[in-house]
Amino acid sequence: MYSKFRDVGRAHYLFDKMFERNEVSWNTMMSGFVRVGLYRQAMVFFREMLDSSVRPTGFLIASLITACDRSACMVNEGIQVHGFVVKVGHLGDVFVGTSLLHFYGAYGAILDAQKLFEEMPEKNVVSWTSLMVSYSDNGDPKAVIDLYQHMRNDKISCNQNTFAIMIAACGSLEDELLGCQVLGHVVKSGLENDVSVANSLISMFGSLGNLEDACYIFDHMDERDTISWNSIISANVHNAFCRESLQHFDRMRHCHNQLNATTLSSLLTACSSVDNLKWGRGIHSITVRLGLDSNVCVNNSLLGMYSEAGSIEDAEFVFQEMPERDSISWNSMIASYVQHGRSLAALEIFTEMLKMGKMVNYVTFTSALAACSNPEFLRERKIVHALVILMGLHENLIVGNALVSMYAKSGVMVEANRVFKILPRRDEVTWNALIGGYAESEELNDVVNAFQLMREESIPANYITLANVLGACWTPDNLLTHGMPIHARIISTGFESNDYVRNSLIMMYAKCGDLQACNYIFEGLVGKNSASWNAIISANAHHDHGEEVLKLTVKMRRTGIDLDQFSFSQGLAAAAKLAVLEEGKQLHGLAVKLGFESDPFVTNAAMDMYGKCGEMDDVLRILPQRFYRSRLSWNILISAFARHGLFHKAGETFHQMLKTGVKPDRVTFVSLLSACSHGGLVDEGLAYYASMTKEFGIPAGVEHCVCIIDLLGRSGRLAEAETFINEMPVPPNHLVWRSLLSACKIHGNLELGQMAAQHLLELDPSDDSAYVLYSNVCATTGRWKDVEDIRRQMGSQNIKKQPACSWVKLKNEVSSFGMGEKTHPQSLEIYAKLGELKKMIKEAGYIPDTSYALHDTDEEQKEHDLWNHSERLALAFALINSPEGSIVRIFKNLRVCGDCHSFYKFVSGIIKRRIILRDPYRFHHFSSGKCSCADYW
Repeated sequence: MYSKFRDVGRAHYLFDKMFERNEVSWNTMMSGFVRVGLYRQAMVFFREMLDSSVRPTGFLIASLITACDRSACMVNEGIQVHGFVVKVGHLGDVFVGTSLLHFYGAYGAILDAQKLFEEMPEKNVVSWTSLMVSYSDNGDPKAVIDLYQHMRNDKISCNQNTFAIMIAACGSLEDELLGCQVLGHVVKSGLENDVSVANSLISMFGSLGNLEDACYIFDHMDERDTISWNSIISANVHNAFCRESLQHFDRMRHCHNQLNATTLSSLLTACSSVDNLKWGRGIHSITVRLGLDSNVCVNNSLLGMYSEAGSIEDAEFVFQEMPERDSISWNSMIASYVQHGRSLAALEIFTEMLKMGKMVNYVTFTSALAACSNPEFLRERKIVHALVILMGLHENLIVGNALVSMYAKSGVMVEANRVFKILPRRDEVTWNALIGGYAESEELNDVVNAFQLMREESIPANYITLANVLGACWTPDNLLTHGMPIHARIISTGFESNDYVRNSLIMMYAKCGDLQACNYIFEGLVGKNSASWNAIISANAHHDHGEEVLKLTVKMRRTGIDLDQFSFSQGLAAAAKLAVLEEGKQLHGLAVKLGFESDPFVTNAAMDMYGKCGEMDDVLRILPQRFYRSRLSWNILISAFARHGLFHKAGETFHQMLKTGVKPDRVTFVSLLSACSHGGLVDEGLAYYASMTKEFGIPAGVEHCVCIIDLLGRSGRLAEAETFINEMPVPPNHLVWRSLLSACKIHGNLELGQMAAQHLLELDPSDDSAYVLYSNVCATTGRWKDVEDIRRQMGSQNIKKQPACSWVKLKNEVSSFGMGEKTHPQSLEIYAKLGELKKMIKEAGYIPDTSYALHDTDEEQKEHDLWNHSERLALAFALINSPEGSIVRIFKNLRVCGDCHSFYKFVSGIIKRRIILRDPYRFHHFSSGKCSCADYW
């Protein structure tokens, strides 16, 4: 009695006082310990029993094995009990064998469970069903179906539990035909009115998207339990009918009034999106009111909901506040961090699990392996792979797929292929991981070969396979040899109607240079969803059609399709490239309004946009907290500081990044070295370059070398720059020679400039910058005859210099100005304003530097030419048409000339206005007669 009422203390006291005990006494006491969760006490009790020379019964041993099963951390004890069972000859007891099957299944040791099952001398329907449950719980529904077929061949009658697990397997495999066949067996067995079977059918039809049949079964049930209501709610949730699931919940509260953790968990799953998060918060309140906020299942669902809705901070709060955590809690938190790009945090949680002795299973390792997909996690990748082998999970199909995917995403295709080959079994996921890895590495031949082998093994290609193959085609030649034939195969196999495949086709044609085909496919789509719009937006972004990207985001919104994080990211990136602040602000405001303010992709894109549009204050305003920043966030911040002349801030940010445990990558060092170059921080830049390879193991790329050449060249250390080029770890390209040539122009080094120009023209004889820069070197040193020869040579080869252009955006209208622009409607006012400014700044001490007028004319003409520069015309126009005291923003396609830079400084001091000038390399913030670059650019 005490045991049944869970008062184990009194039950144990009475047990100890008994003068005589029989097997029922021992069995009852053991059941009591297991019932209340005192699993280790049950093991101690078992040892006491053996010390008392009492021979345990099969029932008692089965209870003890159940204790090891439920504890989730007594795997070694369970294995020891298995050894004892073999020793005393209890393996023939069907109840003991079945309990052991449950035990091995719970710990994911499927091979051990299968071996045990084969060794059992006697099996009943419960034994078969237990093994089926083990396979199902470990994500192998195909094995469940195989067992079911063996049962039928052996003429073993199924019970309601067997049918329930089999129906669930059909749902997992989305095999409606097989599900209907099983339904026929159910009817033949007379179990169609069984509540548990009906509940499984509702779940199956729901998972198959056949909500009509699921509702039919539910509406015609003679009896419904809580699981019935939960099943119909889950069916609606699975089909993304959030409102309908909430309506069933409302009916359930009135008709049934027996809510449980599963009910609320299903509803929370329905609310796992930005749009439905408000309902989710309401359900969260109900859990607190019902006292279910301490329930581990409900908390796990809360974790999942907040994570899927992008609210990682709420997920962290729920996890930290959980009074009890199971393996699902830990796994969910790891998966959440992985999903939000916080791989290091995911691995820290995984490490904490191992230290605390928490049960890890194939789900844990799947997420941990996904966290190691970052190429920089070389050591962690090897450790987790070793742990997989140590835990005996290397033959698990899902873990094997995760291993192939991890190595593929890391770009280590040799290892991915090695793991792939030794897997005992492969499915379409395995093949897709391998093909996807080859596609990411742009190894088209390997993609095609793997695709062919997949077909030879009769593994059906799905939409992911085809998307990966299409993604490997990225040149016009690829399009003709592989892309178009695959497109034809897609049409013949009926995959052209698949949204994912159609979007991949759009992207393939875009990468291969055929934007017209992209538009043709897009316009032919009958039902354009967000993925379709994102695909055409991405195609235009790939071709640098920024204005079209912004127009498409507006059209997408007007058609009633909600923009997602991808749409916002692409739109903000386009606004950044075009430097259109107003459009960028509007997009960011809409993203915040729709609940994307905490999305890392949107936040990073918005930071980049504000940085490239000159709004450093806004970059800092939306910057995530230090310990929540991804590496991309850090990189964008360093780059923004560098671009805005805050060079020491860029260095400080880099060291803060290291302190938080975020490892830098090659992009980090490009931004850092660029900051040093533009700030004249030569020694710091050289030290960072040395540490990049020695301390962080990042190989020097040509982009890093260009920064160092620029760094040395700007500071006048041209001999060192030349030596560096000769010793570069990578072959010099056009950027290298152009950077050196530009430095020669600054310092008037004719001989070295000629050598740099020759190398530049060898790489590309039609490169206008080589002629222009070398011409400028000659002009700077007074070699006017050489200047004329170079210009004549350009004319004979029909090579034209890129014309200087400056522009201003006012009242949603862009006004552009070329050198000596006369066609603008306000030309008279602009030149009058320039005359006024000229008088004012000359009185303030301005003296024109005619060395920047690179023509062989007299001084007066040179000064006149300087006043015709496009950036001066743009500034005059902006001052005429903008409100007094407002910030003036000017953009120029070429580097600002030194005299214009001086002109801007004088004007900012006289008119008391802040002027921001952006050229292709950086921002110049002029205020009170000074510039943020400190005259070093």
